Amino acid sequence: MAEDNNENKGKGSKKKLIIILAAVVLLLGIGAGAFLFLMGDDGSSEASAEPARPTEAIYVKIRTLEGRPMFVAGLQNATGTQHFIQVYAEAKTRNPAVESVLNTHMPLFVARLNTLFTTTNPDSLRTVEGVRALQQEATELVRRLVNERGGPGDAVEIVLFTDFVMQ
Repeated sequence: MAEDNNENKGKGSKKKLIIILAAVVLLLGIGAGAFLFLMGDDGSSEASAEPARPTEAIYVKIRTLEGRPMFVAGLQNATGTQHFIQVYAEAKTRNPAVESVLNTHMPLFVARLNTLFTTTNPDSLRTVEGVRALQQEATELVRRLVNERGGPGDAVEIVLFTDFVMQ
């Protein structure tokens, strides 16, 4: 008889333990749901947690006033030797507002880039590093001009030289 009494106590205490654990889990679930509801989380944070897909790149050809897609500049080195460069340039952006600013003020961009190209030392353009430095200067110039004209200058990613010939 004493054995039966101990068995019943063991079964009763297990039931109580299961009921208490279920109540705790239920209370935690209700508390978490209330917290999320009060914090305004409607489940859309999962979608917003994904990184925004970048928009497609927009390439704007920098054209001269006559519509030619290239610059031709005469250069002279320190010894007086005459050189010529021919540069096809395009500005890369992902912002349509920058495209509009570039197209609206194209004569200004052409004039300033032409000045940059004609004042470059031709000896520095004999190396890849020299051409990249000129490309970086052109990018910074276009960014500054876009910014001065009310556009987001930092949205100009790079000015690409799609063709570069030096003679």
